[in-house]
Amino acid sequence: MFWTHLLRQWQQPNHHNSLRSRLTLGMVLVSVLSLGSVTLWTGRKMQAILVDTYKKNIEYVSERFPSVVEHYAKGETARSGLQPAIESMSADNILLWVTESGQVLEASAVLQGHTDNLRQKLTQSVEQPGLAQVFQVGERYYVACQEPLQVKGLDMGSLYVAQDITPHQTMLIAMTRSLNFASFLALVAMSIAIAIYVRRSLQPLQRLSNITHKISPEALKEAQMDLEKAPTEVRDIAQTCEKMLLHLANSWENQRQFVSNVSHELRTPLTIIRGYLQSTLRRGQNLSEPQREALEIASTEAERTISMLQDLLDLARADSGYLHFYVETISLNDLLKELASMAKQYSQREIWCSPAATDIVATGDRNRLKQVLLNLINNAIAYSDPDQPITLQLESNQNSALIHVCDRGVGIPLDQQARIFDRFYRGDEARSRSTGGTGLGLSIVKTLVEGMGGTVSVRSTPGKGSTFSISLPTVTAPEQQKAIEVS
Repeated sequence: MFWTHLLRQWQQPNHHNSLRSRLTLGMVLVSVLSLGSVTLWTGRKMQAILVDTYKKNIEYVSERFPSVVEHYAKGETARSGLQPAIESMSADNILLWVTESGQVLEASAVLQGHTDNLRQKLTQSVEQPGLAQVFQVGERYYVACQEPLQVKGLDMGSLYVAQDITPHQTMLIAMTRSLNFASFLALVAMSIAIAIYVRRSLQPLQRLSNITHKISPEALKEAQMDLEKAPTEVRDIAQTCEKMLLHLANSWENQRQFVSNVSHELRTPLTIIRGYLQSTLRRGQNLSEPQREALEIASTEAERTISMLQDLLDLARADSGYLHFYVETISLNDLLKELASMAKQYSQREIWCSPAATDIVATGDRNRLKQVLLNLINNAIAYSDPDQPITLQLESNQNSALIHVCDRGVGIPLDQQARIFDRFYRGDEARSRSTGGTGLGLSIVKTLVEGMGGTVSVRSTPGKGSTFSISLPTVTAPEQQKAIEVS
């Protein structure tokens, strides 16, 4: 389970660059290098101790061998004492032989016949005089060395001494393997312990991240980061974040208050100005064509600015929590038919309405929902050709009702679809300005729909059109009957 969870975490996006993965990987690598070095050093040290132990025995045999040869020579030539000396100092696991100019002069009896191959391999392996080393011949292990042999001042070639250490070497290899296996298990346990320790150590930072993710602009002042048991550094970060959030909350509140005040103060004089402009246009029979055109443009811009100020006021009320909704049950089939007829009259466009086969009843604010749908219909009209129809569709999906506003207009590029609900965002500035857009319409739509407990989304293909979908909670038949009885 742990390794499955660890692998799942590692496969997450950007996980390779996370602090948790870096700390875990770094500590595991340090542990591997440290424990691996200790294991390697221990194995080599045990091998060296084994070789040194047998090396002393071989050196003892090499030092005594010339005197033993002299003893057995008894006044004869020194060579006559080689074989008796070799036989007297040989044992089941100690082998001796003497070579001169590459030729074997005498050797232990066990090296004769079919085992002569052993002597040849050891002779070829032992190259440096005085250095005892471990050699493997077949399945056996030997410590062997060579020494120059001098008897009575005469150089008699080289003395080779080898000792069979197979039982001890086999035991050492088994111990080394056990040590390696134990080290591997220790590394696995250490890796798990390190991963758990790092994860628990970084939990305060994770909690801090989760808290900041859940903070909304409306709850900046209420944001509390309770990390009393966290390390000092994390608590310092939390306190700094709380101060920053407090400053942001104050700035956010000042901005909302400023927008609300400015919108409210400007709307009244602009309304008066628009009234005077329209009155002048109605009564100005003596106006020249350029004067009338200038007054019409001024009146249109004043009306557009008043509409934008009203949108800003609605958004400011929503941000402050003062935008109230009168939630009731709404027959969506009847509402869509009403809106289609209304839009068709004032826009002189073809509006197709496709209500559901059965009446769908949803909960929401009727007037706000009409404002939302009219906004979407106006958008569809503004961004599609006059000969293209606008379609209103209604369907139900489990516990929700779906209203689709479809057009066959210019469409919205994929990289802009995630931002079109942001305030003052306009994908095509020239197109938006020519259609009178302010960049607040879709933001108002999103705010109102979410205020009624619904959601809004968009699907669009450039050159083929767009479909805006609104999802609202529906009312079941028992709830409809209950609402009728209460009313």
